[in-house]
Amino acid sequence: MKKIITIACIAVLFGCQEKAQKITDSKDYDPYLITNNTPSKNALHEEFEFWQKEFDNDSTNLVEMSRMSGIHTAMFGITGDISELKTSEKLIKKSHDVSARNKDSYLRSLAHNYVSQHRFKEAQVLLDSAYTYPDNHRETEMMLFDVAMELGEYNRADTLLGKIKDPKDFNYLIRLAKWSDHNGNLDAAIKYMEQAKQIAEERDNRGLKLWVYSNIGDFYGHAGRLQDSYNSYLKTLAIEPDNHYVKKQLAWMVYSSEKDTKEANRILDSVMVNHKAPDYYLLKGQMAEFDGDTSEANKEYEKFIKATENPDYGGMYNAYLIDLYADREPQEALKLAAREITNRATPETYQLLAYAQLKAGDKEAALKTIAEYVEGKTSEPKALFHSALIYKANGMEDKVAPLKEELMGAFYELGPVKAKEIEKL
Repeated sequence: MKKIITIACIAVLFGCQEKAQKITDSKDYDPYLITNNTPSKNALHEEFEFWQKEFDNDSTNLVEMSRMSGIHTAMFGITGDISELKTSEKLIKKSHDVSARNKDSYLRSLAHNYVSQHRFKEAQVLLDSAYTYPDNHRETEMMLFDVAMELGEYNRADTLLGKIKDPKDFNYLIRLAKWSDHNGNLDAAIKYMEQAKQIAEERDNRGLKLWVYSNIGDFYGHAGRLQDSYNSYLKTLAIEPDNHYVKKQLAWMVYSSEKDTKEANRILDSVMVNHKAPDYYLLKGQMAEFDGDTSEANKEYEKFIKATENPDYGGMYNAYLIDLYADREPQEALKLAAREITNRATPETYQLLAYAQLKAGDKEAALKTIAEYVEGKTSEPKALFHSALIYKANGMEDKVAPLKEELMGAFYELGPVKAKEIEKL
């Protein structure tokens, strides 16, 4: 498991203080919370208007279709509007059908779209097809690695990583970091991410810097290096002031590390003005639950459930829904878990099934699922937490104790609500 010893955890272990040392300062990020400060959206809107006119003049031209599909994908990233992603999907399919050349490029674009929709098996079929073409094998191999990791096909992922090996290549390094993290070696993962960061900075490449600053911020957070994480998030916002992902991560830091739900909600509220995504309601529900406001928590959870009922989301939020339904409607959680395993049979999805089985009253089935598909196969804190609950329910205290000790170091990643439950193990 990743060794995540945070300041908050140390405070709990030694009884030094109730709250962690404050890392964040609203003066640092307040300029980025101004809701009409949306340079990315504004620039994209101008580009959209230009290409929309071109597209209206000739909706069969490949250049226009390709540009419009890319713009709709970017609009999804900026606004969270799932219909943008679906529109992009239609345009890519049409481009693929019309084109006489570069079929592999359109297949990769469509696969990327499907990955965003969590349609991983379909994405893999497209990429395998793209791989039959003679050109751009490396690009396809990188995407095949990403999909193999999502599907839990770790042997194939390992083989693909070997094919793209190049210690001086940004794209290889970030995938090597992901592989190292999967194998529980967080220190190595951070090392490779820092090497990728150096490449991005030496090239002064805006896109690469945006990606690596935000993602390495997450890795630092998992390692308990909250100051480094915070600084990295601020670097991201300095480049892209309307980066909704990083603002949400700041809200999480303020909530999970500093236990300031009022400030965390303020940050989140500013994000939700321009970006619509169901999981914001889930975080708001968790914070209300931590504050002891059960009524407000339930309202936010219901908003989350209602938002995910949009059929365009497909299975994008299944993992969140399984976790939520397990306590409320365990039979529904079981159905969703079975569906998610069909989509991608990974240790992480199996641990959700086991948790649903436990909550449905079948602790023996839950234990069997953990033993066969989870134990020793993942180092993710949530999987270890659910495993500990299942061991405890089955009277296996000898297995609970070491997991509890490790989970004490994952308080920041799991959040204050789960932290309380871990202490009770």
